[in-house]
Amino acid sequence: MKLYENGAYLVSGREVILDEKEALEAVKSKTGKSMTKEEAKQGTIAYGILRDHNTSGNMDKLQIKFDKLTSHDITFVGIIQTARASGLEKFPIPYVLTNCHNSLCAVGGTINEDDHMFGLTCAKKYGGVYVPPHQAVIHQFAREVLAGGGKMILGSDSHTRYGALGTMAVGEGGPELVKQLLNKTYDIDMPGVVGIYMTGTPMKGVGPQDVALAIIGEVFGNGFVKNKVMEFVGPGVENLSADFRIGVDVMTTETTCLSSIWKTDDKIKEFYEIHGRSEDYKELNPAEVAYYDSFIEIDLSTIKPMIAMPFHPSNVYTIDELNANLMDILDDCEKRAEVSFDGKVKLDLKSKVRNGKLYVDQGIIAGCAGGGFENICDAADILKGHSIGADEFTLSVYPASTPIYMELVKNGAVANLMATGAIVKTAFCGPCFGAGDTPANNAFSIRHSTRNFPKRVGSKVQNGQISSVALMDARSIAATAANKGYLTSAADVDVNFTKPKYFFDKTIYENRVFDSKGVADPSVEIQFGPNIKDWPAMSALPENMVLKVVSEIHDPVTTTDELIPSGETSSFRSNPLGLAEFALSRKDPDYVPRAKEIQKAQKAIENGECAGEACPELKPIMQAIKAQYPQVNHDNIGFGSTIFAVKPGDGSAREQAASCQKVLGGWANIANEYATKRYRSNLINWGMLPFIIDEGELPFKNLDYIFLPGIRSSIEEGKLEYTAYLVKDDELVPFTLKMSELTEDEKEIILKGCLINYYRG
Repeated sequence: MKLYENGAYLVSGREVILDEKEALEAVKSKTGKSMTKEEAKQGTIAYGILRDHNTSGNMDKLQIKFDKLTSHDITFVGIIQTARASGLEKFPIPYVLTNCHNSLCAVGGTINEDDHMFGLTCAKKYGGVYVPPHQAVIHQFAREVLAGGGKMILGSDSHTRYGALGTMAVGEGGPELVKQLLNKTYDIDMPGVVGIYMTGTPMKGVGPQDVALAIIGEVFGNGFVKNKVMEFVGPGVENLSADFRIGVDVMTTETTCLSSIWKTDDKIKEFYEIHGRSEDYKELNPAEVAYYDSFIEIDLSTIKPMIAMPFHPSNVYTIDELNANLMDILDDCEKRAEVSFDGKVKLDLKSKVRNGKLYVDQGIIAGCAGGGFENICDAADILKGHSIGADEFTLSVYPASTPIYMELVKNGAVANLMATGAIVKTAFCGPCFGAGDTPANNAFSIRHSTRNFPKRVGSKVQNGQISSVALMDARSIAATAANKGYLTSAADVDVNFTKPKYFFDKTIYENRVFDSKGVADPSVEIQFGPNIKDWPAMSALPENMVLKVVSEIHDPVTTTDELIPSGETSSFRSNPLGLAEFALSRKDPDYVPRAKEIQKAQKAIENGECAGEACPELKPIMQAIKAQYPQVNHDNIGFGSTIFAVKPGDGSAREQAASCQKVLGGWANIANEYATKRYRSNLINWGMLPFIIDEGELPFKNLDYIFLPGIRSSIEEGKLEYTAYLVKDDELVPFTLKMSELTEDEKEIILKGCLINYYRG
């Protein structure tokens, strides 16, 4: 794999030219026309789709209107509640509400099913589509029903990626979907476009997860594609099936790119025909000349079966490399865990080595990445005639939709899998985020799913519980299962892949999916459960602000899972205050009480009371501030909390990573950089200041107070640097905070305190 930072020209879809002068001369000799780099940039597939959806008239400052929206049952309640509070009357474009995350309706409570009934009644009232639990995971339904060539889809899940089908899709926090529901736009600068030029054909046993992990391993750490569009081109694309491309594409999220798009061909045309939507196919290719801001060359024939070790999809090795250096790599993983868990619990992977081989406790093939038809058929072929054994090792398979499940039943794949001892379950995203199939303490799970972050599989470090996940392709998981749990590369097994044809049966959707056809029925009463709560009132940004640092995180990257845990907390996603009790609970259990303590001061001044009486430790802080800023008083000051993290926001699009801080009185984050655009957007949409501070020694530490004079005026003026003060020992010690440029709308959202206030006027 080769990475070119300085960009490249692609001529006729196949000729890569790195030198600009040579490229433009080649263009002139072929076409007889002169061309500039700026003109060549317009030749990418991505540029054409963005141009067609941009309403600003300025391709440097995009204002995008999407064709369709999609959400699942962890996110759609909060989105619709926010939109209702902001004036929603009907869904202006198709909006699909799937139920694939909170599908486990546990004994002893109605919480999850109440959310589902909320979704069904809202689909009726506002004119949407409702997909009941266990019918399909969000992204498979979108592939089967929503995607279309040249279209754009916005989803409130980070793995909203349908580029292989010719659809540019973006995963964002819920407030960005709210904007679309209110006929507003998605505002971004024109992103860079990275050409992913594929050649060759994957070797036997290599699957889409292997290719994806190889790419992630190359580009995540260096930020090569961060917030850019990945555009897949080259002759190698033609050698991949539609399912294979989809499997690579969905994992592009883990590179931190903004979106993805692929050239399309007859294999994608056939995908649409199989699903009865041939009219939605569109052939997409770069223009005769296209310039890419940066470029990656991938020879697919060189990629081997891969494994992403705990605790990130970028922690990649070939399976052969792991097996050859087993103890060293396992020792490295244990040391990383020691840092990540602050020494609170010990990960013991080396104990999994038996007779020089790595024994795995669990295999999972599931969700939007692993649950595809081709993945499961190939896994069934590898496992046919084998047994997974009667020891610790277990194998669960979750087809990504009921139509896929039905076809796997008809062609015998389900019978072959179950005969080995594997369990085949319904469509569910749980294994990806820590619900269902939670391993035993210190167990090691291999999964064809999207993520393997710390604490994503039921781990509760403060209770001494820890398990870990490695990501692998379904084929090598099946090979490992056939070897009764001993880690095995699919390249090492002798198998005849039968490659059965897929037949899509739409009957189950016609029978069970509610589709309003875009017709709203205002007479429908929304069904609320006791756990569905409105957002609490949120104050406008004050002129001056005092922030207390209530958590300080120095991990290289902080995931959204660490900001608000997934798994068992998901049932509280419709209850803002209830969910907020879990904020940072697995990373910094002291965060919530500390945030609540300083929030008392803000509530006091909102009630016309004395902040110092509500929070006595503020008295010397305010004395020091008033000594230099005597004009500061209870009419022009606010109090709240902030956290510092080196690089927060990797992973999920969930807005709750920011909103939970906000409802606990959070006014800001301070970071060296933000891992993803979507997390920064979430902060802004919840009225929080996304500060940046230069790397180096911090001028403050946990529990310190920071004073921001004139912060409201500074935001109004569009300043990018702010003088802040550490308030300590009766002194104000100045330091500098920065912020990337805000759009005019983003400024107003922050000034008014949150997106809801902004739309209320």
